[in-house]
Amino acid sequence: MAERTVPTSRTYPIPIPIPLREIVPWAILTLALALLILYFVGAEQGATSLINGRAVHEFMHDGRHLLGFPCH
Repeated sequence: MAERTVPTSRTYPIPIPIPLREIVPWAILTLALALLILYFVGAEQGATSLINGRAVHEFMHDGRHLLGFPCH
């Protein structure tokens, strides 16, 4: 004979809310890194160059074209 099983209720984990004061430092860090990357891809080796030479320009060259920055 086949045994009958009684359906049991499932329990689901309750998400824990993250306080805003814990998110803000990470958001600021992420924004700062994004702006730094955007600077190096878009403006380095131009009028606001911080690093002498063409090493950064050549390293970021394909990224410039991918993002639509004028390069040459």
